[in-house]
Amino acid sequence: MRARTPALGDMEELRRSYSRLCKESGAEPQEVVLRQLHQPPQSRLDLSGHSLTVDTCKALGKLLQNQTVWTELVLSDCMLSEEGATMLLQGLCVNTVMRLLDLKGNNLRAEGAEALGKFLRQNQSIQSLTLEWNNLGTWEEAFTTFCRGLAVNSTLRHLDLRNNQISHKGAEELALALQGNTTLQQLDLRWNNIGLLGGRSLVNCLPSNRTLWRLDLAGNSVPGDVLRAVEQAMDHNQEQHTAFQENQARTHILSREVQHLQKEKSKQFVDLMETIDKQREEMAKSSRAVAVRVGQLQEALNERHSIIKSLKAKLQMAEAALALSDQKVQDLGEMLATAQQEYRLGQQEAAERESKLLRDLSAANEKNLLLRNQVDELERKVKSQQEQLFLTRQELTHTSAEMKMRTVQAEERLDMEKRRARQSLEDSEKLHLKEVECITRHLEESQKAMQERVHRLEALRLSLEEELSHVKAAALSERGQAEEELMKARNQARLEEQQHLAHMEEKLRLLAQARDEAQGVCTQQKQMVADAQARAGQLHLQVEGQQRRLEELQQELSSKDQEKVTEVSRVRVELQEQIGRLQAELAGQEALREKVAALERQLKVMVSDHREALLDKESENASLREKLRLKEAEVARIRDEEAQRASLLQNAILTYVQGTSLRSLSPPK
Repeated sequence: MRARTPALGDMEELRRSYSRLCKESGAEPQEVVLRQLHQPPQSRLDLSGHSLTVDTCKALGKLLQNQTVWTELVLSDCMLSEEGATMLLQGLCVNTVMRLLDLKGNNLRAEGAEALGKFLRQNQSIQSLTLEWNNLGTWEEAFTTFCRGLAVNSTLRHLDLRNNQISHKGAEELALALQGNTTLQQLDLRWNNIGLLGGRSLVNCLPSNRTLWRLDLAGNSVPGDVLRAVEQAMDHNQEQHTAFQENQARTHILSREVQHLQKEKSKQFVDLMETIDKQREEMAKSSRAVAVRVGQLQEALNERHSIIKSLKAKLQMAEAALALSDQKVQDLGEMLATAQQEYRLGQQEAAERESKLLRDLSAANEKNLLLRNQVDELERKVKSQQEQLFLTRQELTHTSAEMKMRTVQAEERLDMEKRRARQSLEDSEKLHLKEVECITRHLEESQKAMQERVHRLEALRLSLEEELSHVKAAALSERGQAEEELMKARNQARLEEQQHLAHMEEKLRLLAQARDEAQGVCTQQKQMVADAQARAGQLHLQVEGQQRRLEELQQELSSKDQEKVTEVSRVRVELQEQIGRLQAELAGQEALREKVAALERQLKVMVSDHREALLDKESENASLREKLRLKEAEVARIRDEEAQRASLLQNAILTYVQGTSLRSLSPPK
């Protein structure tokens, strides 16, 4: 349901409804709301910065249930209570025109989060929701209800959750909601408490969400590598979104072109049918005129009773006309036979062409399946490499943490021993402190080097994943384009063939009808000749009185003969035109066959190019896997070196501790 353009009558009706609802609840209408309702008609209700009571929220909730005027509701910094916000959201659950809702800075808590979850679950029109500066993430169970409502919502496009105290557990619930949501495009989570664990949860959910193309995580203590992974996923989704929009635009343009072509074809068909109807009407008129003239001749013969000589001459002329009509019927039968033979040949060629297209389509489908299997194998290999790299990073973090703990313990022991024997062992203590500082500095440098190497490996892995995603997208787009072009060519060929077959059937039907009409005219003329012969015996006595009338009738017959000759010539011209049209249609079919062959050749070239590109990408992947293996070997070697250094440091500390304990136990000199 779309919102109407608000009018003065609508605003007056809303004012009266608001006042009536306030009186029913026993409260006075707020002046702020009344002033806003007295404003000129507009589609935005802005009450930001004004404190709204519970009764006002209740009345507005009931008012917003069935209104069709406002599409945007702004209630930022209105100091809404939990009860008031719940009543407002209950009214908006059934609203069908609201597109934007702003609840910024209202300190919503547990009840507000639950009401928002119910609102997102039931409302089917909201597209933008602003919840900045609230406390939705403080209560985990209520925020879980909100996330579940977000998961099943199918209209929301933009969600603002800045400064809502969302922890890493809330981020995990949001990640689960994003896995189920298929419409959200922009999510703002700046200035919360998501942290490392929450950032990883969000990164893990992004591969299963293809609609979200903007995710802001600034001010959440999220590491840089997680932010880079989020940015890469968002860039990938945005590219997919733009490609989807371009495909939709192209599909719309193609559908409009197809509709235009269909309209032109239907218009041509209607024009052809109109010309055929006109020709039929003209033939019917001419046949009626001939019938009228023959009736006049019969009446004249019945009235005047012409002489036997004139009847014989008329009989000879009628026989000549009958022979001409028989010849015409034979010519039409031959043309009908040739047209039927051409129709059967066209059907056979169409069946062969369709079988060939089906074979090519099956081959292309098999090649696409092989390519898809290869892409799946590459994805599995990349996932296994990602898991190995993640395990390596975990082991590095564990070893660095253990080394730091051991270093702290050693320093504490050194401080204790230093306090016990400060006067007697100052020189040795300084020497040992210098050694410890050198060792710790060396350890810190080695840790920094390891972290830099891990970052480089992570960047290399991300670049590999990005290249693999680009290869997959290119393969899928090329395969879709090839299938789409093949289906278009096949549908166009089938449509034109059906139109041609229908046109040929219509022509065959018209030819058969013309043949039947000619045969009917011949039988009528034969019957007329028989009747004339029967009447000839009765007209021997009235010869002399009808000579003048005979001359007039002879003139009329000569004019009729001339009309018959012109009619026969016109029919011949029409037949020649029909033959020319048939030849033009055959030429069009040949052109279509050439187009289909060109498309098949183009498809073969595209498949060969695609195969070569896949082979190149496989060789690149093999070289990258070899590089990754070398890097892993280097990481293992560095890990062994670090373990040896740690053992040396431990032995040095133990020897130092043992030496100091022995000196402290020895008696003073």
